[in-house]
Amino acid sequence: MDHKLITTGLTIEGYKITENLGIVRGIIVRSRSILGNIGAAFQTIVGGNITLYTELCEKTRKDSYELMIQHAQEVGADGIISFRYDANDVMQGVTEILAYGTAVKLQKI
Repeated sequence: MDHKLITTGLTIEGYKITENLGIVRGIIVRSRSILGNIGAAFQTIVGGNITLYTELCEKTRKDSYELMIQHAQEVGADGIISFRYDANDVMQGVTEILAYGTAVKLQKI
């Protein structure tokens, strides 16, 4: 799927939505490792960006995004509108990241 056909908006410029295929989602549940927590604790002493957590968050978001696209392709979508991320703590140190949106069929205008 062309990533230019995924948007947080309700329309995709240059395309007409011909069919709504419903909600698609990608979910990842990740935990922080003990070694990662120790490394991040050292980074908090120095201050600034805690790169270990930043990298974990970016990878988790990317993985959930790719799963959402896979789900959209499985239902025959050309694009995704109203794309969002959501995050929830499942338990201490364990976080769920959800990427979701509405799968649509498109026709180029």
